[in-house]
Amino acid sequence: MGRTRTYQWDDPAILAEAAGRMAGVDFLRALQTGQLPGPPVNHTLDFTLDEVRPGRVVFSLIPGEEHYNPIGSVHGGIFATLLDSAAGAAVHSTLPLGMAYTSLDLTVKFLRRITVDTGPVRAIGTVVNSGRQTALAQAQLLDATDRLLAHATSSCMLFPVPAAQG
Repeated sequence: MGRTRTYQWDDPAILAEAAGRMAGVDFLRALQTGQLPGPPVNHTLDFTLDEVRPGRVVFSLIPGEEHYNPIGSVHGGIFATLLDSAAGAAVHSTLPLGMAYTSLDLTVKFLRRITVDTGPVRAIGTVVNSGRQTALAQAQLLDATDRLLAHATSSCMLFPVPAAQG
């Protein structure tokens, strides 16, 4: 007896265009409030953007069987995706109009196993340092009791984007 999960997403070009005409924190707040559609990865993994402040973001996820690896716990790639999203979005939240970022690296330390019994988890991303060309961010994955489940650091490259044609 198989299980199924159905989901849908909007054209990601909508987000790419909007990102080019908004400051980072404004773009992320528009995602959070639903003024902009969530990116496909949020729908694929079913995680949400809960908090946006300059230099800090929080994503949440309720672990489900659809996140499991073959040995009965949440796959490390799910951890890594949440942590990468939180660290990168924290950097994005500090960028002015006309600037973008991309992750250069991600180092993840898995500290605890996650299952459906773990309950909701939060990925909290914060900017550690930001320069003209690179930024360093960290992210922590916590359970509902603030127990640390995983930790990550990420270096991001900052670069200008062409002005949006209007």
